[in-house]
Amino acid sequence: MAEAVRDPNYLRSTYAVWEITLKCNLGCIHCGSRAGDARTNELDTAEALDLVGQLAGVGVREVTLIGGESFLRPDWLDIAREVRKQGMRLTMTTGGFGLGPKLADQMADVGFSRVSVSIDGLEATHDYLRGKKDSWNWCFKAIESLQNVGIDVTANTQLNRLNAPELPRLYEAIYQAGVRVWQVQKTSPMGNAADRPEIIFQPYDMLELFPVLHYILMRGLDEGFQMAPSDSLGYFGPYERRLRQHRNTPNPDTAFWVGDLGGVMSLGIESDGTIKADPSLPTDDYAGGNIRETSLEEIIYEADRLAINDERGLEHLWGFCKSCEFAEICRGGQVWSSHVFFDRRGNNPLCHHRSLIHAAQGLQEHLRLAERAEGVPFDNGVFEISVEKASDPSPEAFTIDRVDWPEAWLEAEPDLSARLKAERDRTIEVWRQTRLSKMPAVVETASV
Repeated sequence: MAEAVRDPNYLRSTYAVWEITLKCNLGCIHCGSRAGDARTNELDTAEALDLVGQLAGVGVREVTLIGGESFLRPDWLDIAREVRKQGMRLTMTTGGFGLGPKLADQMADVGFSRVSVSIDGLEATHDYLRGKKDSWNWCFKAIESLQNVGIDVTANTQLNRLNAPELPRLYEAIYQAGVRVWQVQKTSPMGNAADRPEIIFQPYDMLELFPVLHYILMRGLDEGFQMAPSDSLGYFGPYERRLRQHRNTPNPDTAFWVGDLGGVMSLGIESDGTIKADPSLPTDDYAGGNIRETSLEEIIYEADRLAINDERGLEHLWGFCKSCEFAEICRGGQVWSSHVFFDRRGNNPLCHHRSLIHAAQGLQEHLRLAERAEGVPFDNGVFEISVEKASDPSPEAFTIDRVDWPEAWLEAEPDLSARLKAERDRTIEVWRQTRLSKMPAVVETASV
């Protein structure tokens, strides 16, 4: 361990995401942890219960259980009870497959306050991405079972080229199920998804995606529904303020991305006791220690790998992000979103502002897989990125024209797609007139 550099009287982390097992009953082609079988060295019950006490001791206020699929671990309810006994809020993220009334009753008895169900498209797309027939239907059975016992239910979706055209109809399905909070995040090339680069967004897809997301977000607000884009989406495009309004800010009108808070406000825990700043970070590069060898308090306050976001310096930035006008506050966006593309942090290719800067110059960036992932949990390949002259979109690209709008929406606004495309073009022109002067004439993006 490095010499302690943080104030031990400061309750550093308030939120922990805990993978209590890697065992899973789905076979998701985009799973970052390559879940399936349990790890051979997962914490035993005594170790897990001891860790719960350590979490409470360092100031964690909420614990989210994940997997794999957390309820496949035999002692998962014992762990859950201890979380509640220690006074922490208890939540869970689940694929929902097999979560029926009996499990929901048990969860209500223990004291789960919220469960997020992962829904990754309409039925055919979801079942394909999740690797199991009928997994879509089980999501909605799980939602109903949990709602029936009084547990608050939210939904979450990984966005990619396969399911992005279905977003409006997916919104309707989730809304009709009685869910009122929906987190969306992009699929990043980690784990199984690293083996499927064709489903990953390209930088120029951001030009089309954000007008659609913004439209759905604003429609949701009118209908009492909250779309909550995750930290993997942004940054500093024209919709940034509204994208961040789901955060608990004193003044939502001034909400904007302020840098990755992994390790500052959150912890990620792997089922073998490995501690990371964020649960999605690649283990080899960001593990701060293991609670079998070191106390959680010592890891939190002394491990350099959990301090990656403490300093406000910009030395880690490179490529486009190094020369960006928002570099000092953005600091390269979410750490793992850049690392999994280039095997290093500090240059985030799927940034809305970045795609607008290139489009304003008649350019676009292309990502190409150069080195495949090893094939272990939380691994990543290495991509090369190049700046090229803008061209017509390929058939697999996400475009506004591919969006499958509900009939009722089009009846109310027949020219919806045309309006969003005009909004996209107007934004590019605004960036051409107002932002290019703050960047180099032709933005150089180093290949890896």
